[in-house]
Amino acid sequence: MKNWTKIALYLALVISFLGCKSQKLNGQEKVLGNVHVVDVESGMVLEDRFLILKDGLIMNVFPMSKLPNKGEGMNITDGKGAYVFPGLAEMHAHLPAAIDGNTQLQEETLWLYLSNGVLRIRSMLGHESHLALKKKVLTGEVSGPRMFISGPSLNGTSVESPQMGVQMVGSQKAAGYDHLKLHPGLDVPKFLAIAETAKAVDIPYGGHVSLAVGLETSIQNGYKSVEHMDGYLEAMIADKSKLDPTVAGPFNMLVVGEADQNRLPDLIKMTLKNKTWIAPTLTLFDRYFGYVPADSFRLAPEMKYLPGLQIQQWVTQKKLLESQGVLSKANVQPFLEFRNQLFLSLHEAGVPMIMSSDSPQVFNVPGFSIHHEIEMMSKAGMSNLEILRTGTINPALYFDQKGEWGVIKKGAAADFVLVEKNPLEDLSTMKRPMVVVMGGEFYDRDRLDTELKKIETNNLRK
Repeated sequence: MKNWTKIALYLALVISFLGCKSQKLNGQEKVLGNVHVVDVESGMVLEDRFLILKDGLIMNVFPMSKLPNKGEGMNITDGKGAYVFPGLAEMHAHLPAAIDGNTQLQEETLWLYLSNGVLRIRSMLGHESHLALKKKVLTGEVSGPRMFISGPSLNGTSVESPQMGVQMVGSQKAAGYDHLKLHPGLDVPKFLAIAETAKAVDIPYGGHVSLAVGLETSIQNGYKSVEHMDGYLEAMIADKSKLDPTVAGPFNMLVVGEADQNRLPDLIKMTLKNKTWIAPTLTLFDRYFGYVPADSFRLAPEMKYLPGLQIQQWVTQKKLLESQGVLSKANVQPFLEFRNQLFLSLHEAGVPMIMSSDSPQVFNVPGFSIHHEIEMMSKAGMSNLEILRTGTINPALYFDQKGEWGVIKKGAAADFVLVEKNPLEDLSTMKRPMVVVMGGEFYDRDRLDTELKKIETNNLRK
């Protein structure tokens, strides 16, 4: 690191970020100094930088050596050598619905994301209250990450006919939802009606792969993202009679030995050709469908931030599979190894990945689960830089918003995180942000911990 002692002499009015917010310069501008910027595009760390922020945007990034007048007379938030990286995105989230107009659980969920450095979410099971919540965040009425909201599920039960599928797609587009979420149970006529209408009204769609539709038909007809890497295992099994849901287990995990690996290269080529994205949710399968007992996860520290009833429901769900003998290590380990290898094969071939953990879902607490996902991606063989990209520049590219967020550069949203160590060398440093900056507003660790304590108190087990 460069020695910036001389510069520090001019910072008589420095304000530490361990206080509250930085002071404003010229009425609106804020300056954050003495930080090291993680450039997720180049993979470089830009040492000893200062950032100028205004109106929720990054106005510029300069070396500390170019600080105007060496900082004399400026009110600067001192980053104290912290590393700055773009806020992460959770690209498979499930926001709770408001109950009788009560948004407490929704707002608590948003704080859980913020406190973990998650500043964008793609919600995957829509409700009209989510649209109102999104507006409140945009106007600053509620603190939280920016949101992309799906409409209610399109599945074999909710979509009774192709005509109904057409109507539902049009209604969700008109209501202002950002994308469509498809669940299992669709047949080909219903799926094609949904796909054709979605393309006509220009709304992206994706999700699970219905067994009757299949991976090839889904991708070739415009799936923007495949959730959970669903459909690949099934596409690699020649004898479809093996996919009987009464014997094949969840996500057909019990027939993973039937998969023909020789089919994978063509599936990857098709995925690349159609520019389909993958939301892997590795931690969901490790925790929900893994062989570690439910009671082990029940006691995880982050469970205190969710209602006890929800945690008990998760325990019951997993224990049901355990009691049926489905989640024995002999059953589960080959399936998880298959998924990890599939994940790495898709990634190494260039199939774009978006960071996703599926939260809140069985033992995946919002915000905290992203760090479990990061650990799983690392164990599967993805590099630290590539992991960071799946949660920053990749989600922005997914939404055709390159350069607008997910990077630390001029013109991008002032949505970023300060941590103690370089995340390119130590991913665990992202688990406890020192400061989170959302729309140019600074949330220091004390503020984040205060909000977490409130949530914990609201969910004390009685």
